[in-house]
Amino acid sequence: MPEPLPILITGAAQRIGLHCALQLLAEGQPVIATYRTPRPGLQPLREAGATVLQADFSSEAGVYTFIEALKATTTHLRAIVHNASAWLPEQPGHEARTLQQMLAVHVQAPYLINFACEAMLRHGGPADIIHLSDDVTRKGSAQHIAYCASKAALENLTLSFAARLAPAIRVNTLRPAMIMFNEHDDAAYRERTLAKAALAMEPGAQVVYQSLRYLLDTPYITGTTLSVNGGRHLK
Repeated sequence: MPEPLPILITGAAQRIGLHCALQLLAEGQPVIATYRTPRPGLQPLREAGATVLQADFSSEAGVYTFIEALKATTTHLRAIVHNASAWLPEQPGHEARTLQQMLAVHVQAPYLINFACEAMLRHGGPADIIHLSDDVTRKGSAQHIAYCASKAALENLTLSFAARLAPAIRVNTLRPAMIMFNEHDDAAYRERTLAKAALAMEPGAQVVYQSLRYLLDTPYITGTTLSVNGGRHLK
């Protein structure tokens, strides 16, 4: 039986990306994980057998440097999971810079990587591209306008790449909401946030992994956005 091809997960050194990478590795799935800055999560990734690559997606040059390193590491990929993300609010006088940064990480990097790695996914077997968006794209955000707009553009990339790459490569979006609190989130904030969903709970990163697994394992889905939001659209 041939060795399984690696899955690339960007931004995999913490939180959801780290959890998904470790779950895949535990199942015997090779993983190539990227990080921008060193974090404690890199050690368990390496110990579990991941190939770890530093990558800075904030510029075109950084993306192409990463692509060169990736192609020196493997010739083929089972899937690409675009999880790398940045989260910046609008700041008076710096709006243009904020928008440029959000578009660079959430749109330009996946766009360039998808084109550059298309041949690596065309190997005759199952192949997927999965974009991780954010449930906030449903209604916008007064405090994170550039972030929301860039994630919405990422969802549109799903439609275009799904049409372009079918039937060899499936392309879908995962759109999570309120998966994990941060350590500094206080009780009042947690209560307000949980009340926004029909399923008022903090589900943890496993629900995103289960959704990712579903998309990887289901051969008849492409160009789709799968919401993992606890029923926020019902409130």
